[in-house]
Amino acid sequence: MFNIIKEKNALTNLIYVNVAVFVFINILKVFIYLFQNEIDISFLCVSSNINTLITQPWTLITYMFVHEDLFHIIVNLFWLYFGGKIFINYLSTQKLVSTYLMGGIIGAIVYIIAFNIFPVFEVIKSESIAMGASASVLAILIASAAHVPDYPIRFFNISIKLKYIAITAIIIDILSIPNGNAGGHIAHLGGALYGYTYIYFQKKNINTGYLIEQLMLSISKNNKIKRKKRSESDYEYNARKNKEEAKINTILEKISRSGYDSLSAEEKNELFKHK
Repeated sequence: MFNIIKEKNALTNLIYVNVAVFVFINILKVFIYLFQNEIDISFLCVSSNINTLITQPWTLITYMFVHEDLFHIIVNLFWLYFGGKIFINYLSTQKLVSTYLMGGIIGAIVYIIAFNIFPVFEVIKSESIAMGASASVLAILIASAAHVPDYPIRFFNISIKLKYIAITAIIIDILSIPNGNAGGHIAHLGGALYGYTYIYFQKKNINTGYLIEQLMLSISKNNKIKRKKRSESDYEYNARKNKEEAKINTILEKISRSGYDSLSAEEKNELFKHK
């Protein structure tokens, strides 16, 4: 999954991961249906039941890549692309991925807290689950709006500032809580809260996504090193070693003719490296 942090492709890869999971789940559902069975994907979705969450902690991450409904994933990926392009223009791809992940995690936590605090959810909290990238996507959109609030969006020859789109999205989620999918809308607001606070602290030189960004950077570097080691063929290895050996022989011949002091600083460094 951490391949999504490639610098030039982070946004595209986030979209690919979401699409791949959606396609896999729905193809699996077809086969399960044909054999008259049922598929339970709750082990990938985050539960509002704390006891279930304790036994399935990975769902804090996996749920934000899971969609069952086609309309749900289309809407989320549209807003992910829309908000992500603006985000990358002003921040970075590493920050995009960390905001996606942290927005999703905070969204899930807010959803879990709400379902365990408010009496209206008492009956359903033991069975309720959340899925989808909406909290992550809203975190990116709100972060973009907090960073460049007056960014102009052209809509049918009308220019609308990004901050108004963000405010509208938040208002819609708040007003939609009593009308169904309350858990989803609450998670969205949690993601939005993270997106705003991320930029707020970023302006004070406090990076709330620092740990995730460093973890991703470390994994990315290790993957690059492994790929470089695997990609070198026997021919390339032998050619490189022969070139290095020829360079050392040239330096040694120079020493035998004119002495060590005749070497340039670069030649001395090269010789030192191959001691």
